[in-house]
Amino acid sequence: MSHSLRVIFAGTPEFAASALAAIHEAGFPVPLVLTQPDRPAGRGMKLQASPVKRYAQEHGIAVAQPTSLRRAGKYLQEAAEAIDLLRATPHDVMVVAAYGLILPQEVLDIPTDGCINIHASILPRWRGAAPIHRAIEAGDAETGITLMQMDAGLDTGAMISEVRTPITPTDTTATLHDRLANLGAQLVVDWLTQLERTGQLPLTPQPTDGVTYAEKIGKHEAALDFRRPAVALARQIRAFDPFPGGAATLDGAQLKLWAAEPADGATLPEGAAPGQILDVSPAGVVVACGEGALRLTQLQKPGGKRLPAREFLAGMPLTAGQRFALPDTSAA
Repeated sequence: MSHSLRVIFAGTPEFAASALAAIHEAGFPVPLVLTQPDRPAGRGMKLQASPVKRYAQEHGIAVAQPTSLRRAGKYLQEAAEAIDLLRATPHDVMVVAAYGLILPQEVLDIPTDGCINIHASILPRWRGAAPIHRAIEAGDAETGITLMQMDAGLDTGAMISEVRTPITPTDTTATLHDRLANLGAQLVVDWLTQLERTGQLPLTPQPTDGVTYAEKIGKHEAALDFRRPAVALARQIRAFDPFPGGAATLDGAQLKLWAAEPADGATLPEGAAPGQILDVSPAGVVVACGEGALRLTQLQKPGGKRLPAREFLAGMPLTAGQRFALPDTSAA
C-alpha cells in the first residue's frame, strides 16, 4: 500500500527507529530523516550512527544531523542550514520520537499539518526525558503511548490519541521499552492514515492536574540505599535495567545488581542492619532493608558478566553477615 502524505521523521534511539520503520514500511513517503550526530560508544569509543540513521541509510532515505535547531550561539549557522533544508524539502507533517533536540517554534511551524510527537507515557504524567524508567521506579500500575501535536513547551501539546499497557511485576525498562515502541509505531501509522484520509486530527488539551516530570537518568542514581524499603529497591533495579543498573559496594568491590524481588516471608533477625546479607542460596542473596528484605537474583562482579545468583556465587561466594556499604546521602 502506498500513501501520498509526506513525512519528515526526527528521532534517534531504537524506540524511534521502530516508528520510522513502521511509517516507511506502511508506504508513507519519507523524504528526510533528522537524527542526532554520531556519538562515540563502545570500548574503542568509535563514532557510531544512531539506530534511526542506520535504518534510514539502509533504506536510501536522506539524513541530516544538526547539532542544534536553535539559531543561537556557536550552532547558529548549522541550525540555519538545517532549517533551510526543512523548508526546501516538500513534506506535509513531521513525526518526532525521542529526538533529543529542542524544536523551536520556527521549526514546528514549517509542516502544513504540524509536528506529531510519540511520547512514552500517559500525559500529562511523566513529561520529559525518561518516562519509561520513572513509571517503573514510581510503581505505576500502567503506562502507555500518547500521540500529541507538538508546541514549544516540554511535552505540553494537545493530545491526539493514547494507548495503555499494564506494567507487570517483572517488567524492566528494556521489556517495557520494546512493548511501548511497538505500540507507538502502530498508533502513529494509524493516525497518519487518518490524517491523510480526513485532513485533520482530533486535539484534546492535556489535563492541568497530574503533571509529573521524568528527569533524565543519571549514573549516580545506580547506587542502592538499603535503608529504603525492599519494594522500592526492587522497582529501582527493574527501572534501571539496562541503564545504569543497580550498584552496591561489598568489601570494596562494586557489584552490579540486575534483578531482585522482595523476599516475602523473610524474617529479619533482631539487630539486622540495612545492607546486611541474611541468607545466601542458589535462589538468591537476601539482604536486609529499611523495610523488609530484598532477594538479589541476578548479579555481576567487576569485569564479569551478569549472571543468575547460582552461577554468580560459584565464582564469588558470599556469606551471611557480610554487609553492603550504604551510600553517603549527606550531600543529597
